[in-house]
Amino acid sequence: MIRFVLASNNKKKLIELRDLLSDMDIEVLSRAEAGYAFEVEETGESFEENAYLKAKAVTDATGLPAIAEDSGLMVDALGGAPGVYSARLGGDSCKTDADRNALLLEKTKNVELRSARFVSCIACTFPNGDVLRARGECEGEILTAPRGENGFGYDPVFRPSGYDKSMAEMTLWEKNSISHRGKSLAEFKKLLVKYLNPKRTMT
Repeated sequence: MIRFVLASNNKKKLIELRDLLSDMDIEVLSRAEAGYAFEVEETGESFEENAYLKAKAVTDATGLPAIAEDSGLMVDALGGAPGVYSARLGGDSCKTDADRNALLLEKTKNVELRSARFVSCIACTFPNGDVLRARGECEGEILTAPRGENGFGYDPVFRPSGYDKSMAEMTLWEKNSISHRGKSLAEFKKLLVKYLNPKRTMT
């Protein structure tokens, strides 16, 4: 069995990743189980860079393969912002998701081109220096007002392409079937299967 470390404190992500890889000979460890507690500063200029920085730091600290993800919202009219700053939009003045949604709507209130996308990037680093990268996107547009009570983050102000409701008005099943994160996880699993299979054949 191969042991991987999830470079996150998010319990939902841990459960999700364990479920995703449950049919493989893999054990996914939490931060506590791997014996590290430090936070990695996200200084990258892209989701890919931040995911890699987090995974690489954990691999260096534990000597084990590590999996990390970074995600956010990119709005075309704002030059791709908030991007890597999605969770920090507005700084200290925005303490909640509702605050950040309100600020985003204010920034786009006179914008006609409202196209946007959620992006999720996964990096998996190995002690030998190998890196697997996966990316998933969900295209859509920014609404003019929040809609729905489900979801989190920018879900209430984002309408996926091909749907007449916001992410926050969708059921969990609907959201997961089209989400950027669901796509990146599916792509990551494909890459991991291809990466590990030759090694299994040789042993």
